[in-house]
Amino acid sequence: MNTYSKKVALNGVSDQWHKIILPNECFQMVKPDLSDIRIYGITQNDTIEVPYFLSLSKEIRSNTTIPFNLLNSVHDRKGYYYTYELDELETINEIQLNFANINFNWTISLEGSQDQQEWFNILTDYRILSIVNEQTDYSYTNLKFKNSKFPYYRITINTSEKPILKSATILKRAIQDPEYHTYPENKLEIQEENKNTIIHVDLKNKYAVSLLKLAIDNSVDYYRPLTIQYLVDSTKTDKGFHYNYRTLAKRTLSSMEANIINIPSTLTQKFRLIIANNDNQPLEIKEVVTKGYIHTLTARFTKPASYYLVYGKSPDRYPIYDITNIKNNISQNISVLTLGNEQQIAKKGQIVSGPLFKNKVWLWAIITIIIMALGFFTVQMMRKKI
Repeated sequence: MNTYSKKVALNGVSDQWHKIILPNECFQMVKPDLSDIRIYGITQNDTIEVPYFLSLSKEIRSNTTIPFNLLNSVHDRKGYYYTYELDELETINEIQLNFANINFNWTISLEGSQDQQEWFNILTDYRILSIVNEQTDYSYTNLKFKNSKFPYYRITINTSEKPILKSATILKRAIQDPEYHTYPENKLEIQEENKNTIIHVDLKNKYAVSLLKLAIDNSVDYYRPLTIQYLVDSTKTDKGFHYNYRTLAKRTLSSMEANIINIPSTLTQKFRLIIANNDNQPLEIKEVVTKGYIHTLTARFTKPASYYLVYGKSPDRYPIYDITNIKNNISQNISVLTLGNEQQIAKKGQIVSGPLFKNKVWLWAIITIIIMALGFFTVQMMRKKI
């Protein structure tokens, strides 16, 4: 245990299984792959290593494809019409359209009906588009709407250009959003360089970041390539520090979407976002919100002991525990342990620094003795001179 840097007491161990939510402080010390995390129990004559497995609070998606039939496909001078009938009456909330056309910008209406006589509006003037050129390859052709339950649906594409609809998929999507840590307000530095907007995001501390949300204040449509990079290391030079970044993901910022960007969970303190403006005016970036998945350890305790979460060791390797093979058999209804304060672990031959005198009475007593000694020697010196 003394080969690690930090420890946190685990309070409330009473059952065989418990959950531990990793504190944000631990991300300052752990390796990027989180392999140097352990749980130890201290008894009178033994040290116990507690097995665990790590899980992240990712979203849970359930997609059900709904069978349907295309009843008719017609057009007039106003546009093109597609009518669908569901095989069975089901609730739906998304229709995915796949076109052979490229470089289009159309509006769509979606209606539902019980008998094909009376139609009810579900979406009106809903935009879909495709942009393919040297700078951008972006399409948005999914119709998303609130839960709807009709046997018949009619899509109207308002265009004089003939749509080449390759396929359509009708879905019922169920999404359980994950829990996130929202990290403290970060420092932003924005600069314009070679037709790019470069945003430096400097977090207060090192965190495990898995989501970026950009607040953009623009009233016009935009579609801009975005490159997301994170700081790997830095080198000190005569001109200051040189920062080395690594590309984490490439996305497209669009006025049609919320610009909430999920990225692989990454341990870092500094991000760099590069927006390619091409010949367009730069976007007005108001804020970049950073969030991270909640990291949870599920651990098995077998003996009474004083238990600690420890971390911060390089080099180290992933532990190999049997319980990783039985994760699906463990009940989710288990209690979460409370954590003590983070403490430094003293290494062999190392003394953890602390206050020299914990009791102020001793401090004042020594100060008084020093003053009396100085006074005594001063009087003695004055007598010798006389």
